[in-house]
Amino acid sequence: MTATQERPTAPAPERRSGELNLREFVRWAWRQLTSMRIALILLLMLALAAVPGSLVPQERVDSLRAGQWKDAHETLTPIYEKLGLFNVYGSPWFAAIYILLVVSLIGCILPRSFVYLRGLRAQPPAAPRNLTRLPAHASYSTLEEPDVVLERARALLKSKRYRLRRDAEAGTVSAERGYLRELGNLIFHLAVLVVLVGFAAGTLFGFKGGVILVQGQPFSNNLTQYDDFVPGNLFDPDGMDPFSFTVDKFDVEWLPSGMARGFSADVDYTEEPGGPDQQYDLRVNHPLAIGGTELFLIGHGYAPVVTVRDGEGNIARSGPVPFLPSRPDLFSFGVIKAADAQPQQIGLEGVFFPTFANVNGDLVNLGGKAANPLLSLNVYTGDLGLDSGAGQSVYVLDKANLTPLPGKAGQPLRIDLVPGQTVQLPNGLGSVTFDKVVSWQRIQISSTPGKDVALLGVVLALLGLMGSLFIRSRRVWIRVRRDGQGTLVEIAALDRSGGADTDAVLSKLLNRLQEGRP
Repeated sequence: MTATQERPTAPAPERRSGELNLREFVRWAWRQLTSMRIALILLLMLALAAVPGSLVPQERVDSLRAGQWKDAHETLTPIYEKLGLFNVYGSPWFAAIYILLVVSLIGCILPRSFVYLRGLRAQPPAAPRNLTRLPAHASYSTLEEPDVVLERARALLKSKRYRLRRDAEAGTVSAERGYLRELGNLIFHLAVLVVLVGFAAGTLFGFKGGVILVQGQPFSNNLTQYDDFVPGNLFDPDGMDPFSFTVDKFDVEWLPSGMARGFSADVDYTEEPGGPDQQYDLRVNHPLAIGGTELFLIGHGYAPVVTVRDGEGNIARSGPVPFLPSRPDLFSFGVIKAADAQPQQIGLEGVFFPTFANVNGDLVNLGGKAANPLLSLNVYTGDLGLDSGAGQSVYVLDKANLTPLPGKAGQPLRIDLVPGQTVQLPNGLGSVTFDKVVSWQRIQISSTPGKDVALLGVVLALLGLMGSLFIRSRRVWIRVRRDGQGTLVEIAALDRSGGADTDAVLSKLLNRLQEGRP
C-alpha cells in the first residue's frame, strides 16, 4: 500500500433497536430518578431505613446503652457493626438514600414550578366544541339576548373567584379555579426537602454528648467533661455555649411494684462564667435550652460511696462510684479500682441491690427504690493495668494480672456490705467501707442547628397537604348561541382533582343564571 492510498475504514457498528447510547442512558436515568414514583419509593426507603435506628441502641445517641447491648448480644454484634446498625444515620447506605431523595425532590420540584408559573400566566382553555360530551353538562333556553347572558355568566363566575376567558365571537366563557391546589403540592414537596436539609444541617454542624453526673457534681460545657462526645463533620468546638450546671436534687416517683414512674432533677445553672445562677426542673421530655444547646434527662441510677484503705491504713480510694443498671429494677453492676493501695493494688467488682432480700439463701432485688441497699463485691489484688498506656473503661476491670482473693471452700472471696458497714480484707490487705448511697443522672447534651429549619418544613408540609386535599381544581364552560326565536345556554363542568360533586356545582350555576342574577 502506497502513502497516497487511503486505509479502508471499518464500518460503524449498527445500533440495535432499543439500544441507548451513553447520553440517552443518562437522560433516561435522570428522568427515572426525578419522577414522582421514584421520589415516593425513596421516601419509603428512608422511613424503613430509619427503623433500625429506633430498635437498635445508637452509639451517637446513647453509647452506654449501645455498649450494654453489645455485651448482651455477642453473636449479633459483629453482624450489626458491619451493617452499621449502631450508627444508622451516619452509615453510607443511609446517606446514599438521603442524597438520592434530595436530588429526586429537587428534580421534581424545579420543572413543576416552571410549569406552574407558566400556568398562572396562561388563560383558561377554550370551550370544547361539544359540551354535551362532558360528564357534567346542562342547558336551557331563554328569550334574553346572548350578550346579556354572557355578561351575567361572566359576573357570576368572577364572584366565585374563577379565572375567566371570554370569547365574544364564539359566544363562550371559559373559567377555571383551584390553581392553589398545585401550589399546595409544590409546597408539600418543598417542605420535605426543607426537613431533609434541616436534619442534614443538624447532623453536620451539631453534636451529641453524654455524661453521668453524681448528684452535686458540677459540669462545665467543654470537651474534657464529657463521657462520650460525637461531633458533626463540620462541628466547630469554639462555638460551644459556655454554660455550667449542677444537679442539686433528684426526685423519683415510685410505683408500688418498685419501678420508677417518673423522675426529675433540680438543676442550678449559669449561661456563662460569672453569670447569674438560674434554676430549672429538668424532666423527661422537658429539656433545658441554653443558647443553642439542649440538656435532656435520660436516665438515672445509684453510686455507692465506698472507701478503700490499704494495708498501711491509708485511703487508697474514696468517693461515689456509678453502678450501671442491668435491669429495670436498677439492679446494677460496677467496678471499683484502688490504684494507690499498698503493697498491692485492689480491684472490686460486683453488683448493687437497691432493695435486697434473702430468699432461701439467695440474694434477690425487690425494687428500684433504695429502701434496703446491699453492695456485693468480689475482691482482686495485683496489677490493675492502668499504667499500660492503653485506655481502659472505668466500668471494666482488667483481670489479666489480677488474682481473686480466696474465700471459703476455695470459692472467690465475696463481701456483702450495707451502708455504714466496714469489712476487713484478709492477709492485712486493708478494708472496704460502704459509706452511703447517692444517685447519679445520665444527661444528654446536644446541639442541632437545623431543628428550626426542620420545624418550618413540617409546618409547610401540613399547609401544603391541607391545600392539596381541600382545594378543588375545576373548569367551567358556558356557551350561548341563537336558537330559533330564543337563546340556547349550554353549561359544562369538569373536576380535575376527582371526587368532587360537579353536578351540584352545575346545578347552582344553572339556577343563578336562570334567575337572572349574578
